[in-house]
Amino acid sequence: MTVVLQRPCRPSDDPGTRRRWRQWYECVLGWPTGPTTGGRPVELLTGVRFDALGMPAEAGRAVLGRVPPTGPVALDRRSRTMWFLTAVGTADELPGLLGWLEWGGVALELTALGAGGRIVAPAPVGAGVRPDPGGPGERGRRGRSGRAGRCGPYGPQEGAEAVWVRPPEPGCEVEPTLPVVGVDGSGGAPDLVRLVGAAATECHRARLLRAEGARRNQPPGDRPGGPAGEPDDQALAFSYASRISAGTRPRSLTL
Repeated sequence: MTVVLQRPCRPSDDPGTRRRWRQWYECVLGWPTGPTTGGRPVELLTGVRFDALGMPAEAGRAVLGRVPPTGPVALDRRSRTMWFLTAVGTADELPGLLGWLEWGGVALELTALGAGGRIVAPAPVGAGVRPDPGGPGERGRRGRSGRAGRCGPYGPQEGAEAVWVRPPEPGCEVEPTLPVVGVDGSGGAPDLVRLVGAAATECHRARLLRAEGARRNQPPGDRPGGPAGEPDDQALAFSYASRISAGTRPRSLTL
């Protein structure tokens, strides 16, 4: 007799789990969630209790090491995007802030979601369930041996589309922990200027490293040529290092 084993379902495939996750966010944290259809995961609405600053995961790892107090941070595993929760209004302030930090006009994989935006809700953190211990910035703080629980009080965790790297604290208002504009923040909150400056620097660094890796993987004859046919590294160098040597060091590097 052939026994057919049921395929393990992701949390987004289980209506009961989605309902419990939604209840945790809305009833325990007081965060609004968006309506979902079919097997779509639960999503958190931005622009109500918080905005969200998003960047590639590799840049987010570096930012976590540079800016220890950040407020809650989530990792979307599907898109490899790290979301830093920030004060409401960050999405509107980001373009001007990048310009003031002298990153205006530089292509950065840095975005902010405000009113009308959504991010995938990470797996709730509760009794018996840890935040992603192997996530960026957490290995040094939580050790390498831990693993996120496979099942917690709010349903299965394995296969979750998003996880908390620095989770919110149930029973505490999130607003005082969110990065805001101002020296050292206000009321103990992290400084948004420092966070955005570090994020812009690390996003740019990650982009340069990817471009350099792609260039090195090209056959020598296909690489962009410099004088006398030599490989030209100046296109990458000019956009970052030469700004420092020329005295146009971005403000974000002095914060």
